[in-house]
Amino acid sequence: MNKSLNDYLMLPYTIEVIPDDGAWFVQIKELPGCMTEVDEWDEILPAIEDAKRLWIALALERGREIPVAEGIPR
Repeated sequence: MNKSLNDYLMLPYTIEVIPDDGAWFVQIKELPGCMTEVDEWDEILPAIEDAKRLWIALALERGREIPVAEGIPR
């Protein structure tokens, strides 16, 4: 069964937040290269959700494998 973009967006991916010299570096642990940096704490979730959406959409478009969230049985 092929999953849609929305199917992947609903998975509980691990969000890592790292303080970075007055800003915040944010990444999705399971999606290599899916990251962003923001200046304000309130910007973290919207920014990483945008990055995740773009990462997954591009992977689907290119036919690449998309890792499953760590908490999901394989």
